[in-house]
Amino acid sequence: MEYQYPIDYHWTTDEIVDVIKFYEAIERAYEKGIERDELMDIYRRFKEIVPGKAQEKTLCGEFEDISGYSSYRTIQKAKTALPGEKISMK
Repeated sequence: MEYQYPIDYHWTTDEIVDVIKFYEAIERAYEKGIERDELMDIYRRFKEIVPGKAQEKTLCGEFEDISGYSSYRTIQKAKTALPGEKISMK
């Protein structure tokens, strides 16, 4: 993709890498699918870095604006899926 991921420059390098992994996981859900458990593990790490709902909504909104991929809808689908199920947003 040809866009920049929304990040907070106050994060450590490791935190930035983990947030980018979250965005990439959302992209995979739309492009080819991702295992629910892998997505939820990545999301849990994202929530350690971005614990507040307001900041999460802002970052995910910016990501959706530039990519067209909804983190919110993807995570909602993953939360209702069975363990081991593949999440595909196609």
